[in-house]
Amino acid sequence: MSSSASIPPLNISLHVKYIQDLDKKQDLAYHLTSHLRLNGIYWGLTALYIMGQPEALNREGVIQYVLSCWDDKAGTFGPHPGHDGHILATLSGIQVLLMQDALDRADVERITSFLLSLINADGSVRGDPSPESDSRFTYILLSSLSLMSRLDLLTPEQLSSITSNIEQCKNFDGGFGLEPGTESHSGQVWVCTAALAILGRMDLVEEDLLGAWLSERQLANGGLNGRPEKLEDVCYSWWCLASISIIGKIHWINAEKLTNFILSAQDPDEGGIGDRPGNWVDVFHTLFGVAGLSLLGYPGLQDIDPVYCMPADLIDRLGLRKPYSVLPRQSS
Repeated sequence: MSSSASIPPLNISLHVKYIQDLDKKQDLAYHLTSHLRLNGIYWGLTALYIMGQPEALNREGVIQYVLSCWDDKAGTFGPHPGHDGHILATLSGIQVLLMQDALDRADVERITSFLLSLINADGSVRGDPSPESDSRFTYILLSSLSLMSRLDLLTPEQLSSITSNIEQCKNFDGGFGLEPGTESHSGQVWVCTAALAILGRMDLVEEDLLGAWLSERQLANGGLNGRPEKLEDVCYSWWCLASISIIGKIHWINAEKLTNFILSAQDPDEGGIGDRPGNWVDVFHTLFGVAGLSLLGYPGLQDIDPVYCMPADLIDRLGLRKPYSVLPRQSS
């Protein structure tokens, strides 16, 4: 690990240009990731909001792209024009349109019907009409309905079964798995913790036990990993940090060491942030790197909401803010 004196500050202008240029790099990797395209728009736009540059992408162009991903048969968004609708793309479409103040241009009622159709009798949630379910989809369902002001359409029976299913994903270590009986993982910890926050059921989270498990994810180089004995990765600067923020124990993480780890993963020439120092960058890790820095109070950034992974001022305006703690914003 480099000494902190040699670690560059966050290069906002370079990262903004990196995001603006993403669509110009239509190489093999671009074409192989069409199934993530709408998610990528969300990652890039959210990163720009955090960096205080929300207008760096053409607003109408972004809106038109989201609308072009509509799957009229399914009644929701797919990840790219011509792709089938899926819950993963649905949330990204909602988030992008909300950030662009254009949710009224989507068919909210059909999206709501699509989402409600994915709830299984046991409270698990599918991603599309196929039988696959996991806790990610449960969070996405709740977040999507909440953002569209449709959470009240869940019946008491559905709320009870969904809550019970999330609780069954909890493990002896305080963490959560993909489904009941599976190993705790930082990504699943975030989706389950954030889902319970949306439901107002944080009483089901063993906060001290979970906080200890999350703080143990920090390695000697400052980075965080997803589960024991795994490598550090910048994306866990979000999954771990947002989770520990929701339970009010962000001070259990060494902020200086994590900040330095994230900054060390920047590409100093082309912009963007990678999974760890020296590796290729991508928009996914760029978002979660700057999002982690925002939670850590890094100077010059805008606040992000750890429950919704969206600009905090937008979530506040929607009246959706849940209790959480972040570190104070540092002065430049």
